Amino acid sequence: MIGVIAAITRFEPVHVNVPNGNYRRIVSETLRTRGVPMRRIRFHEIRTNECWTRDHGPAFVLRTRRGRTEAAIVDWGFNAWGGKYPAYDDDDAVPMKVARELELPVFAPGIVMEGGAVDFNGAGSILTTTSCLLNKNRNPHLSKAEIERYLCDYYGQQQVLWLGEGIEGDDTDGHIDDIARFVSPGRVVCAREPDPRSPNHEPLEDCRARLLAARDAAGRALEVIDLPMPAAVLADGAPLPASYANFYVANGAVLVPTFGCPADEVACSTLRDCFPGRRVVPVDCRVLIAGLGALHCMTQQVPAVPAATS
Repeated sequence: MIGVIAAITRFEPVHVNVPNGNYRRIVSETLRTRGVPMRRIRFHEIRTNECWTRDHGPAFVLRTRRGRTEAAIVDWGFNAWGGKYPAYDDDDAVPMKVARELELPVFAPGIVMEGGAVDFNGAGSILTTTSCLLNKNRNPHLSKAEIERYLCDYYGQQQVLWLGEGIEGDDTDGHIDDIARFVSPGRVVCAREPDPRSPNHEPLEDCRARLLAARDAAGRALEVIDLPMPAAVLADGAPLPASYANFYVANGAVLVPTFGCPADEVACSTLRDCFPGRRVVPVDCRVLIAGLGALHCMTQQVPAVPAATS
């Protein structure tokens, strides 16, 4: 985790949640020993149950009004991926606490939704999966159409594109950030497993087929770019949800999870072609993935803009 923070500070400031002042001191000392410029770090003493900020943390939304860009926070509910890991009350309280510290207004939809379950093309389209957002362990009282309405209304988008199942070992019930990600409005990378013996082969082929058949909010067909899957990463014989799709886009860079296998370089090369204006930085995530997440899971981008006025 320290390595991830150190990597990101090369490109942008980093907000770090710690439970108390003692943790802040320990983390600060460790970062200094790694040569991290502490002027790039802002600590928030906010307790959490898990480290996966993408899922329990604030979702930032922007609007431009009268020539001025403003920010606010959407405080979705969090129930630890369908109630799998209680307690999660500290995690669920994080967005509101961040909003207070950053002095941002808050919108609370009142339903469960995780940040890793959705991806955006920046032009009106949201990408997600039925296996996660239609799972009855999240919002059993809502229909597919009602969930789409919440997503579009609170994220300010026009369309939801649905894929199917996630990858083996994923305890989130199929987060999109292990499957497919937009790299520009009309282009999307999709994880692909060519080995028909792999449990990931069929669900990823289905996701790829759905993307090829899809149209974005502007009615355009998507260019689908294959992203390899790494060799299987196991813990006590059980598969872990290792995927190169779990990358993080920073200012001027793309941090790519790597897993010590030949496909690492193929994935980095593919993403280098997708982001020609950004530096691709590989980050070894073999330790991090043991916690069932990687770079996108543990991060959440923070816009450097003022709060909305109303």
